[in-house]
Amino acid sequence: MSIKHALKLTAQRFGIEVHRYNAVESAEARTFALFETQCIDTVIDVGANDGGYGRLLRRGGYRGTILSFEPLEQEHAALSSASAADADWHVAPRMALGSENTEVEIHVAGNSASSSILPMHRTHVDAAPESRYVGVQRVAVRRLDDIQHPALGAAKRLLLKIDTQGYEMAVLHGAEKTLPRLAGVQLELSVTPLYDGQTLYLEAIEWLQQRGFELWNVIPGFVDPGTGRMLQFDGVFFRSGSAGERT
Repeated sequence: MSIKHALKLTAQRFGIEVHRYNAVESAEARTFALFETQCIDTVIDVGANDGGYGRLLRRGGYRGTILSFEPLEQEHAALSSASAADADWHVAPRMALGSENTEVEIHVAGNSASSSILPMHRTHVDAAPESRYVGVQRVAVRRLDDIQHPALGAAKRLLLKIDTQGYEMAVLHGAEKTLPRLAGVQLELSVTPLYDGQTLYLEAIEWLQQRGFELWNVIPGFVDPGTGRMLQFDGVFFRSGSAGERT
């Protein structure tokens, strides 16, 4: 048995799986390879929570602009703190993005990351009981098309990243005028309903394909620990004929 194989077996006994950090074996490394080949210079991070995605980008070497949106009070404060020392990481005032300019109540989940404007489906609660709703907050909703920010005006290669727990299509419907400017889109896609009234993965993929985007990458996400079924994943889309496509 090789030393490499022995180390992998040892790690597995402790519940750890070891992979090489490259675009073939690591989802994180693949993300940064795509950012580089697609020449992404600006990220619109919708549903940024406490800034985890922004920190991931910086840790991976992305030095472009980030514009983050977050509707929850405590998470918005943490996000603002995380970005405070980074001149190229901007945080919009506390708001949600959607298909129209309005005001709604957002359901606050016990784990915060599962919070959504939509009611949570029983499938989600059964797979992750700690995510059940524990409160509500009132929040303004704005269309991305109506957002004005210097970071957006200066952007050349935009990526829109949406993590809004079933509300992704509402964000896209409010960004119809922005879509032609986008080089790429990353959003959560649900295989089965996790929130009442949400759009499932096949319909969302078709919607983006009709607007010139192709699926380039899939990032595993929410898995039911009891059954092993993947319930949700991230799809990463880029325009046909985009910067990194080989001819």
